Amino acid sequence: MSGDERISLSEAARRAGVSPSTLTRWADEKIVPVKKGRWTPVTAAQARVVARMRERGHSLAELKRAVKEGRLAFGFSEEYFADRSEWVSIPEASEQTGLTESLIERIMTILGTPAGREPSLSAVDVDALGRLSRVAEAGLPIEALVQLIRVYAQSVRRIADAEVRLSHLFVHEPMMRDGLSAIEMAQELGSMVESSYPESVPLFEYLHDRYVRFFIEQDLVGHMEDEFGSDSEIGEVRITMCFIDLTGFTRFTAEEGDAEAFSTVERFTEAVEETLPPEANMVKSIGDEVMVVSPDRRSLVEWAVGFLALFPDRPKPRVGIHFGSVVFRDGDYFGGQVNLAHRVVNRALGGEVLVTDAVAASIEGHEDLALDGIGEVELRGFPKPTPLFLVHGRE
Repeated sequence: MSGDERISLSEAARRAGVSPSTLTRWADEKIVPVKKGRWTPVTAAQARVVARMRERGHSLAELKRAVKEGRLAFGFSEEYFADRSEWVSIPEASEQTGLTESLIERIMTILGTPAGREPSLSAVDVDALGRLSRVAEAGLPIEALVQLIRVYAQSVRRIADAEVRLSHLFVHEPMMRDGLSAIEMAQELGSMVESSYPESVPLFEYLHDRYVRFFIEQDLVGHMEDEFGSDSEIGEVRITMCFIDLTGFTRFTAEEGDAEAFSTVERFTEAVEETLPPEANMVKSIGDEVMVVSPDRRSLVEWAVGFLALFPDRPKPRVGIHFGSVVFRDGDYFGGQVNLAHRVVNRALGGEVLVTDAVAASIEGHEDLALDGIGEVELRGFPKPTPLFLVHGRE
């Protein structure tokens, strides 16, 4: 969106969704900054943001102050991503794509636009649904397709959130502190979006291809070593699960403050990512806790013992590791065996690696690691006691 391109008042009003008289009044009151009386796509987009804020109940005085301070300057960037294609009904989309109406409604709900709120689809939506239809025709079952869509949506939503928030924190706010005018900020931010966005899709493709190769290899390893000939149900995998968290983290936060606690978690998470064995994968992090999975029990235990040695001071990490059949769904792992692994880490002390007997068997006779059985331990939610072993380096 070029900041120098000139458009007419009527075109600016059309893009903003208000009347020309309203737009002129906003310009006169400097609610919408217009440079030398020239209307541009940037100022029209700014006016569109103002119109939306008015619909949300903000007064003209509030908006005038926000525009003057540049707080709305980044909002115009959505114009760059606006979908101006024609709209069709869900039955029409179903006819064009071959997907059932119920499946389309299910997909749009996952994407955050349920049919009850938005009963129509744009041509861009229909094109995307057509691509999904071709994926289904290639042989991917509908339930697997829905899970894949959900993972994509959750992941890309997080990516988009990070893109906008980081741009705001590291680009927009410094401009505000430097005293740039609203028009200058809007033009600078527009140039940044125009320059950076075309690079994001190729970057995503590169990362996607890189990780698909990685997980294809891990899938092959899993089948050859642990899953081959197993009696797992469809949708289940046999894998090693590892939970790591920081002991006493709540007290540490209260004593040291949120900023120090956040830095500690960030260093902890980065250390996990940087040191994991190649075949392992960090599934998620929630606060001070991280979940890791791997097809290789032995290497994961070796890593865990070495990892804890990196943290001699509080809050010390602790590790619980278990191996079993779990349900894979929406890019995550679920089931009783996952819960058991989580219960194991809760029984460990800071600086300890606790493993179940299913994992201990893989490191018996290890030249560098030793096992100390601590007996059969009752874990909350499990009727039978679980044999647990403490793993440590040999003296």
